Amino acid sequence: MVKTKNMLSKIAGYLRIIRKGVERCLQEEGFSVEAFKTLFFQSIRNVVVLPDESILEKMLAALICGGHILLHDVPGVGKTLLARTFSRALGLSFSRIQFTPDLLPSDVTGINYFNQKTREFEFRPGPVFTNVLLADEINRATPRTQSSLLECMQEATVTVDGETRKIAFPFLVLATENPLEMEGTFPLPEAQLDRFFMCLNLGYPGFEEEKTIVRRFLNDDPLADVKPVATVADLVTLKKMTAEVKFSEPVLNYMLAIVRETRKMDGVRLGVSPRGTLYFARAAQALALLRGRNYVIPDDLQELAVPVLAHRLLLEISASLQDLTRAELIKQVVGSVEVPLDVEYGMKADEP
Repeated sequence: MVKTKNMLSKIAGYLRIIRKGVERCLQEEGFSVEAFKTLFFQSIRNVVVLPDESILEKMLAALICGGHILLHDVPGVGKTLLARTFSRALGLSFSRIQFTPDLLPSDVTGINYFNQKTREFEFRPGPVFTNVLLADEINRATPRTQSSLLECMQEATVTVDGETRKIAFPFLVLATENPLEMEGTFPLPEAQLDRFFMCLNLGYPGFEEEKTIVRRFLNDDPLADVKPVATVADLVTLKKMTAEVKFSEPVLNYMLAIVRETRKMDGVRLGVSPRGTLYFARAAQALALLRGRNYVIPDDLQELAVPVLAHRLLLEISASLQDLTRAELIKQVVGSVEVPLDVEYGMKADEP
């Protein structure tokens, strides 16, 4: 009898702990960032095998900040599967466009057509009216069609026949490029590259990861079992929380020193723009939040420097002749800037 009472008392204690945790997740600020991240990562892991799972954090950061991602990688490494799983795990709508030379801007944005039944013009929305848009092989389309995405990416609006329509938050463009096959393609101009929040590479899986992929997809499709772990309201709350993440003065100066160094280093014709600086800061805020902090540290900036800044550089011919890549130059810049020490930051993001 005594043992039963003790057991019931323990169960009641566990239930109180669980209830407090649930209440914490459902408080006005939305939910626990750590709980959300755990559920989201587990949902993705059940389908996609990634060599580096920090890619998921960076994709989330771009989504929260209203940015867009360029996936610069070889075919067949799981870019489309990652995009579909990412959108399904967050309960978001998904569209895919296969970019080809004959693709028209109206195929992306939508078109006004004459409805013979109603005798009126009606707007038929294009695939851009979604939450997650996979622009597959974007460099195969003509510059005219590529530019049809510019207003969508920058303003989250679409203008057709003089009428502007809003694209609902969240809106994320995942554009893919094949870095090996350049014949018959139209490389993105620097001004358009600068509009992408990040440039990411998945890379090939290791031996064990590839074995897991074969076993997982041999007789099954785990994507069908993915359930949403968040709502749009949760993502809106995350966006608000990200804006409250703080930069200490030394860390802000450190970030600016990195950016400004790209504009005067040898081998670089064009450094990072002020828009790139702002994206760099926002990405650091989002990454800090996803890692349980309400303040940015130098490690956040060092990790984000290559994916956020490298694709914005325009290199001199001398750098190309030396086989220097944009990523290598950014790493040189980060290594040359003094890291601030003894900086007072703040408390954790989940603390009241």
